[in-house]
Amino acid sequence: MTEPQETFEDFRRSFSYGSRSNLDFKFLKSLSDAEAGEFFEDLLAMLGDSYDHGRLEDVIDHVVDWQTRAYTPAIDAKRTWTYDTGPFTHPSMPLAGSRVALLTSSGHFPTDNDPNPFGIESMTQAEAEDRISEFLKTKPELTTIPVAAAADEVSVRHGGYDVASAALDHNVTFPIDILRDLESEGFIGELHPDAFSFVGAAAQRRIIKESGPEWAQMLVDAEIDVVLLVPV
Repeated sequence: MTEPQETFEDFRRSFSYGSRSNLDFKFLKSLSDAEAGEFFEDLLAMLGDSYDHGRLEDVIDHVVDWQTRAYTPAIDAKRTWTYDTGPFTHPSMPLAGSRVALLTSSGHFPTDNDPNPFGIESMTQAEAEDRISEFLKTKPELTTIPVAAAADEVSVRHGGYDVASAALDHNVTFPIDILRDLESEGFIGELHPDAFSFVGAAAQRRIIKESGPEWAQMLVDAEIDVVLLVPV
């Protein structure tokens, strides 16, 4: 029996947790065949030019531009989730006198205290990507990370994005060093001794109805004035 031939639609969709899973290019699933064709045509032309001048900046900008286009909903699109565009509550005092905490959805955790999702010890990034559908149905778990932790004492794993850059430099999605610098410069009054992170690819309704309110109350109880939220 002859196997069905792969269509171009099958090809572009395969980058989103499919046979060619690549989280840098999963946006191709959201494009039409014509748009994806335009993306690849220009990409190949830019790669050819890079052989001559040795620069890849145009290639990177091209990919980022198409990622943005693919992930930006149309103006008239029906949205499942809507969010405020500004702070939930305006700060009651200047930052220089505020106690600040970091909360990210980047999937960071202390290396010596792996949350072991689904009971799997030392889950790899590849395994997390393979289990993305399970993560999306699960209540997120908040991890606590001492802000004094060294870079090699912090790990990252997240099935929803390519963590390669974040693993090389945690500040890409977990800007703790930047906050430390701001504290030392007096720009913020005090950095809370613990930072917090979770895997944002989780059950969204449970974040809104359960985890979010629980975490907000925890931060209030810790007398934190300002929270820097870093969504991924």
